[in-house]
Amino acid sequence: MRTTAIAYPLEDLQGWERSLMAFLVEKERRSGSRRTVEGYSRMLQDFFGRLGKTPDEVTAQDVFVWAHGKGLSGRDPAPITIGARMACVSSFFRFLQRMEIVDRNPCDRLERPRTTPSPPRGLSALEVQKLLAAVPDTRTGLRNRAILLMLLLTGRRRTEVFRLTRGDLSFDNDVCFYTYRGKGGKTGRRELPQPAVAALSAALRARDLDLGVMGPTESLWGITSGTFYAQLQGHFREAELPPAGVHIFRHTAAKLRRDAGESIEDVSRFLDHTSLAVTTTYLRRLEGQEDRGWGRVAEAIGV
Repeated sequence: MRTTAIAYPLEDLQGWERSLMAFLVEKERRSGSRRTVEGYSRMLQDFFGRLGKTPDEVTAQDVFVWAHGKGLSGRDPAPITIGARMACVSSFFRFLQRMEIVDRNPCDRLERPRTTPSPPRGLSALEVQKLLAAVPDTRTGLRNRAILLMLLLTGRRRTEVFRLTRGDLSFDNDVCFYTYRGKGGKTGRRELPQPAVAALSAALRARDLDLGVMGPTESLWGITSGTFYAQLQGHFREAELPPAGVHIFRHTAAKLRRDAGESIEDVSRFLDHTSLAVTTTYLRRLEGQEDRGWGRVAEAIGV
């Protein structure tokens, strides 16, 4: 993780820079998202760069003024932006407290702004059908269709899908399983639904590849998430759907499961939320076994 130097006093620079680096490394390991960490890094660089103080000198007023200050656009920040800024600084100070580097968190004295809950996200089954129909049967299109079905039928996060390699797949009695590393370093093994397996095989054939001969470290996709995102926007336009990020498919996967009649507990397990730590023994026992819910979702979206 690269960071630019913060304007700390010269004699304190090295120690505080190490603390910041350690915080960002831990944040990436726990979140599993480099994008999230880069956002934290940018905000902390901006905060300390503007302030010119070391963390042990920061006051609640310093955080308040910065969190409510105008950004590069020159506009007043929205409540959600103010809250995100406060949360970022507070998270860094909680880390420093755990490391016994500082003994207080200036954000504890601040009141977070109230925000209006966002409307539920996620595409309907009909919208998913329109999107899939807009993906062409080309080499690139077949790969993108396979990625879309992987996201929709597994509910996995963007980074979890794009880091998959051939070595993460295994077969047991003709059922394909995938191994993944999720948020916070959690690992798991789940069934890869048959429509996703078929789409993946078709995409690999179009690239003159075959699961049977691929090396264990070879990527399943041969594409970055950034390139896929750019191509995805074209598919949204072709389907006459509003543009959206890749994360919408995780919301869609949950919505489709719920619409198909699954319980909230089943959907929570499916998404691998942290609340699974307190679920029943029955739900924990399902980990790594066959996924019996994907059939109704696949039927709903026509695959």
